[in-house]
Amino acid sequence: MKFKKIMSIMAVSAMCTALFAGCGNEETADGGSSEGAQYSIGVLQYADHPSLDNCLEGFKQGLDAEGISYELTAQSAKNDDATNTQIAQQFASKQMDLVCGIATPSAQACYNACFEAGIPVIFNAVSDPVAAKLAESETQAMEGITGVSDKLPVEAQLELIREMLPEAKKIGILYTTSEANSVSTIEDYKSKVADYGFELVERGITNAADIPQAVDILVNEVDCITNMTDNTVVNNLPVLIEKATAAGIPVFGSEEEQVGNGCIASAGIDYIELGKKAGVMAARVLNGEDITSIPYETMTESKITINPDAAAAVNVEIPQSITDRAEVKTAPSEES
Repeated sequence: MKFKKIMSIMAVSAMCTALFAGCGNEETADGGSSEGAQYSIGVLQYADHPSLDNCLEGFKQGLDAEGISYELTAQSAKNDDATNTQIAQQFASKQMDLVCGIATPSAQACYNACFEAGIPVIFNAVSDPVAAKLAESETQAMEGITGVSDKLPVEAQLELIREMLPEAKKIGILYTTSEANSVSTIEDYKSKVADYGFELVERGITNAADIPQAVDILVNEVDCITNMTDNTVVNNLPVLIEKATAAGIPVFGSEEEQVGNGCIASAGIDYIELGKKAGVMAARVLNGEDITSIPYETMTESKITINPDAAAAVNVEIPQSITDRAEVKTAPSEES
């Protein structure tokens, strides 16, 4: 696949400013080596929350590490499907050299918009690429796209919850019914909870407005709540944390940033590292490697993160066996 060299950074900046006016927050940045071709890269991020922000930061780090000279235009869909589609279509019409979609809805929108235009797409933070119709199998992505999956380490999470809450019986999960990654992860939980002596209680929502009532119901039915990477829920995490804490129900996160924002613990993946892998993959494509020959990857490494203050707020004592192998994460205002 051939990629267009960008001869004038100023010209590209002017066109991008006109093209993306009015579509979410725009971030345009130069990076990488000052030598060689300057590539135009579009990044569409579905929502603004720390997990996806870390994906973007890691993506740039991956490109920089490979010495790619680029101008990157990053846009957020603000958790809005219409905006998500519009930005993806604008990236395609601009004939970017490469586009990256962060989170399942944005990866889908980018692929749908860019495939016919012949623009390679890298997906990032997609929990189930096959269910999202971005991959044909567990190793082979669809034509014209590849990337990195953030399939949650469900068993590690269940092990953590059981170790922290030995008497717990019911785990609650709040999720958006239209998010393919969430539906897939729910099924994964359903198939594994019994192995750890739990019963799963799920509550589906359609949008953020449903969250307060759904949480009010859920906290009366469960012993704890475990969070996923559901974009709508994560974007409204303070509502979930506040109501659950008031009811004395501990909430587990799916990665470290959620723990820093009030969840008591997580056995999750590192989203900076996830982004780096996607950035390196993008560099391979920009350097001329055929994207169809690059299988997508699933990040399997997980780490335990704890928030002792959040745990204390719901009267949970973190066992020393967990503390000894965990990273501590507290709210930004509490960090030195």
